[in-house]
Amino acid sequence: MARRIDVTGAGGLRLAAWEFADPPKPEAGPDAEAEAEPGVPGVLLLHGLMGRASHWAATARRLAERHRAVALDQRGHGQSDKPPPAAYTREAYVEDAEAAVEQLGLAPAVLVGHAMGALTAWQLAAERPDLVRGLVICDMRASALGGASQREWADWFRSWPVPFANLADVRKWFGEDDPRVERPSPARGAFYAEVMHECEDGWRPVFHPRHMLSSRATWVYDAHWEELAQVRCPTLVVRGVDGELGRAEAQEMVRVLPRGEYAEVPDAGHLAHYDLPGAWWRAVSPFLDRLLGD
Repeated sequence: MARRIDVTGAGGLRLAAWEFADPPKPEAGPDAEAEAEPGVPGVLLLHGLMGRASHWAATARRLAERHRAVALDQRGHGQSDKPPPAAYTREAYVEDAEAAVEQLGLAPAVLVGHAMGALTAWQLAAERPDLVRGLVICDMRASALGGASQREWADWFRSWPVPFANLADVRKWFGEDDPRVERPSPARGAFYAEVMHECEDGWRPVFHPRHMLSSRATWVYDAHWEELAQVRCPTLVVRGVDGELGRAEAQEMVRVLPRGEYAEVPDAGHLAHYDLPGAWWRAVSPFLDRLLGD
């Protein structure tokens, strides 16, 4: 099961963190849920743009068998607060992750990030090496994507047929009818169904698309190789074979990283950790076992 722990992020923002473990015993006291057992390695999982902590459930439950695994709903996502567009800076995302590691007692933590969450993870690892013992980067590019990419995303958000009548329609549109879908993907439909909530007129995303575009605008125009080179901890770069991170760029990221390693998830796309959790786990578990102690 997952239990919620509130974290205070940058600017006092309320963030929802989710720990995948047994609930604390009643006699442990009200503050027990925010304290890690001594010697238990901590893992912070960071979802990508539009994601939420629950997308890490399969990975977190595997980790929670022996480690302390916490997934964070980042600002504007999931059940965390939704500040105005100006609050979605790179600095704020990194400070939020830093606050989660410190307030939850996870340091030195292993950070596992997908897409935008991976960028947040490696920026934190570069800035605060004392907080991070290792890093997993899932399908995030270090190269600049440029203005055309941002315009394409704005057009894509406008194409969403919201509100959806029901969750079945959500799953069908994102899994089959979305023009960005090359072939039917039930997992993609399920992924987006998890980020919808019921409103008076139907089902809408829990986030505001303009906030997502504001978040994206803070990193798509710039390359992030310099920050990657500053990451000193062991780092695994993972890509889905059919994902957005190409093999050549992924291998160059490994070369730039002082202690980089490489892994692939066969038959997976951008959502490798969600789409094929078993194959994803086989790709990352040897690395995590070495870092966390098996």
